[in-house]
Amino acid sequence: MIRYSIKDLEKITGIKAHTIRIWEKRYGIVEPSRTQTNIRYYSDEDLRRLMNVAILNKYGYKISNIQGMSPDEITKSVVDLTHQDLDNEHQVDNLVMAMIELDEQRFDKIISSAIIKQGFDYTFENLLYRFLEKVGILWQIGSVNPAQEHFISQLIRQKLIIAIDGQQEIRNEYKSFLLFLPENEYHELALLYMHYLIRKAGHKVIYLGQNVPLINIKNIFEIHPVDYLLTSITSNLPEETIATLIKELGQHYGDKKILVGGKSFLRTAITLPGNFTSFLTLKDFADFLHQL
Repeated sequence: MIRYSIKDLEKITGIKAHTIRIWEKRYGIVEPSRTQTNIRYYSDEDLRRLMNVAILNKYGYKISNIQGMSPDEITKSVVDLTHQDLDNEHQVDNLVMAMIELDEQRFDKIISSAIIKQGFDYTFENLLYRFLEKVGILWQIGSVNPAQEHFISQLIRQKLIIAIDGQQEIRNEYKSFLLFLPENEYHELALLYMHYLIRKAGHKVIYLGQNVPLINIKNIFEIHPVDYLLTSITSNLPEETIATLIKELGQHYGDKKILVGGKSFLRTAITLPGNFTSFLTLKDFADFLHQL
């Protein structure tokens, strides 16, 4: 069982620690336990209950009324809210609950509804991407276990692959993109979304996926011409690792146009070679495609 401090709950739920203490003392919303040294901590069940209560409170339920609801009634009320046209912040919280509870049906309802109402691009960039950022915070403080992360990642991956497969035919004057993640990088959701954007723009994609040794990419050029190499790094890699990757890409593929995205590239103070182009956001990459 994961133990949460009140500061952890504040980071995850967005509720100030002072408010959590009031809800705790006045309404008994959560009941912290104590270690042998008398340090307060909260359980997974406390986290789930607090997130659900926060969602209901934000959308008009009084804490005094929530106090009298059973756990099943609280859960049902939150799920009912899922079907309403609510803002992204609420839906992100709902997706977090779907991940924590391994609730595929709840996840699918939220995402399918958003795609129908706002389109796939908006749903990924404004809902799923914000959700993944929050998952990253949860991972850093140890609030997400590997099973939960893999569960939700595979559900998002399925949505992306369906969206990729549904794109139009390649246009006559297309560009070719070789997409890959370098060795020891396995977070491919952003790269898959860029795959979707490229296909949507009518260009050709050669997708190699995760953990690709750079030297192996040369074999592709013997089979098919490539206009752009595209990679993205989501993991928090040390700056020296990024510097080595950039150096090796320059040594092996200095004559190619190399596109890079991901926070690891953007955090470094390294000056990229002239044949590199970096993208701060997914929208920046979409704008780049529109100009081709």
